[in-house]
Amino acid sequence: MLLRRFILLVALLLSVVGTQGQEVVVGCRDTAAYMPLLRNQRVALLANHTAIYDQERHVVDMLHQEGIDVVGIFAPEHGFRGSVEAGLVVRDDVDAKTGIAILSLYNGNTKRPSNEAMNSFDILVVDMQDVGLRFYTYYISMLRMIDACADHNKRVIILDRPNPNGHYVDGPILDMRYKSGVGHIPVPIVHGLTMGEIALMAMGEGWTKRAEVSVVRCANYDHTTHYTLPIAPSPNLPTQHSIYLYPSTCLFEGTVMSMGRGTEAPFEIYGHPDLEGREFSFTPMPNAGSKNPPFNGERCYGEDLRGLDDETIWQEGVNLEYVIDAYNDLGIGDAFFKPMFEKLVGVEWVRQMIKEGYTAQEIKARWADDVATFKRQRAKYLLYEE
Repeated sequence: MLLRRFILLVALLLSVVGTQGQEVVVGCRDTAAYMPLLRNQRVALLANHTAIYDQERHVVDMLHQEGIDVVGIFAPEHGFRGSVEAGLVVRDDVDAKTGIAILSLYNGNTKRPSNEAMNSFDILVVDMQDVGLRFYTYYISMLRMIDACADHNKRVIILDRPNPNGHYVDGPILDMRYKSGVGHIPVPIVHGLTMGEIALMAMGEGWTKRAEVSVVRCANYDHTTHYTLPIAPSPNLPTQHSIYLYPSTCLFEGTVMSMGRGTEAPFEIYGHPDLEGREFSFTPMPNAGSKNPPFNGERCYGEDLRGLDDETIWQEGVNLEYVIDAYNDLGIGDAFFKPMFEKLVGVEWVRQMIKEGYTAQEIKARWADDVATFKRQRAKYLLYEE
């Protein structure tokens, strides 16, 4: 616990410089913009462990100490404390520190709260650190809650946070035939929006119902800022480097490959037991982020991407070279892919082009129109300069 606090403190003290050379200030710090709205109201939060207010306090702790009537916490994937493995059920609970009830939105059947839960509060406050990808589920939980709030005439206040992948847009727009729990709205793999911006766009484009939503903006941030997260957003994205690689390496979740779950470097390495000609190898073992990782206890041979510098990753964007490399070397044809691949990449033609031998750049050229179209479409919803 002391080590975790020290790491968090160091990360917070190492200020991220944004516009005009000033420190980026996240939305929750602008209490003057939202605290008066919460007084004498029953407040619920959609939040998780990333909703840090300062070195010592979570946003929930701060609101509780300020006398705000926090009546409940809604928890997304990974749970309120961010310790639940990806895809696993999150149980209802009670926050040990404040005694506030926690209601899971990721328990296998509850995609939105019951009418009773919705009637228990007046205002929903949203504060979660997203990573700006279509298949990262925090924004999906938010949009489902906005739908519910629209139905129950509840106000929503989003305390915005920077997008660490907010400096670019890349990937094909989701074909809604592949809508799923890892792809909710027709946006590219990397949409370049903050949580506040994607909420406004989803309502404006009719992808979700229109509720009364206000966004408390970040200060000194724009879409050219490279924002370093002060805390890992989920168990298997432990480093900033893994967050930058995630748009590309998460696609391995839709294949027979290991993407490093059960190691110290998830989404920064990839491999398979049958790629024995590779120099690099690793052996997945159960850990806090993955209790039963793919190829548990088997030696996998593959590639280590930890040596790639951040600037190269930013320039490449969504890079299919890793998937194509593994597909060609493993030599098992279509058995390389799982149905999850289309849910992640968002369209059916990427798999087909890989099988037909197209290069990563040729495939990327095909989705260039999607990127251009989406950037025009999203322009009126941007809260921060590009």
